[in-house]
Amino acid sequence: MALRHGIGVLANLEAMADPEGFVPFYRQEAEAVLLFLTRRTLDGEVALDLTAETFAQAWRGWPRVREDSREEMRAWLFTIARRQLGHYLRRGRAQRTAVRRLGVRTPGMHEDDLAAIEEAAGLGDVRLGLKAELGRLSDEQRQALQLRVVEEMPYEEVARRLGVSEEAARARVSRGLRALQRALAAATAVQGGVS
Repeated sequence: MALRHGIGVLANLEAMADPEGFVPFYRQEAEAVLLFLTRRTLDGEVALDLTAETFAQAWRGWPRVREDSREEMRAWLFTIARRQLGHYLRRGRAQRTAVRRLGVRTPGMHEDDLAAIEEAAGLGDVRLGLKAELGRLSDEQRQALQLRVVEEMPYEEVARRLGVSEEAARARVSRGLRALQRALAAATAVQGGVS
């Protein structure tokens, strides 16, 4: 994938002293991490932020990494990416402290770059799969997801609004999320994404 402005490799590397191996590793893995995160957030700009944060964390841990196994290094990097995604999903926003502390700038996103990232990640198919799965959810599950996930209401309020117990509200949200997760996993498997 050739982005108009790249994904900020050169600008970010200027902010770093280059220990042996990190810059080539960054260059080899940045696109894979970006596509991995784009497929999971369904948002190229958020994925770009999370990619920068992933590499900021990787930079901090680089002195402790064993460089004898490329597969282990890649697994380590994707573990960091998954954690960054988890932070983002739990808090509703990406953690930017490591990026700011290191002086790493998140590169600007040109709309052509965003379109190229989303196309490379196959987001059109992923979105269609999620939309189809949303259509298969019961009205109760859709309402529960709307209140809990979109509107970020506590379960107690979700239960009150739906007129059910808190346990029933939790079950509806859980079942809906599992169904969407299966649809997303199927779509990313078809795209050849890293799981």
